[in-house]
Amino acid sequence: MAIKIKKILVPLDGSSNSYRGLDVAIHMARQCQASITGLYVLGITKPNPNDPISPVEKVLLEYAQKIMKKSKLIAAKKGILFYDRVSYGDDEKRIVEIAEKQNFDLIVIGSRGMGAAKEIFLGSTSNYVLHKSKKPVLIVK
Repeated sequence: MAIKIKKILVPLDGSSNSYRGLDVAIHMARQCQASITGLYVLGITKPNPNDPISPVEKVLLEYAQKIMKKSKLIAAKKGILFYDRVSYGDDEKRIVEIAEKQNFDLIVIGSRGMGAAKEIFLGSTSNYVLHKSKKPVLIVK
């Protein structure tokens, strides 16, 4: 059974590993004529819409916007349609939830090393996504 890839979800956190994941997703998107959605998850609970933005939330949102702007530019240089999305909550769970609810065809996520054992173990987020997602997951080292 062939899988048609039209929508790729790429979690981004600003690390070199997440950008390596983006690079692989761009390569795949070019081959499949797919779009990419970059996802940054703020590790805080979503505040009440009536509450003013806290200083922590403001810093996190500015950082997310910086990452998305850079990612969109990288994708545009390769002719790939890039959508950005910022979400609140637990990053691992939100990645899996969004992939399911928005019906993404593939999640491309960078792994991160764990000290001297980096060749053996995946980062906690990529490991969680790999085991909990019902969607295909590609982990990029």
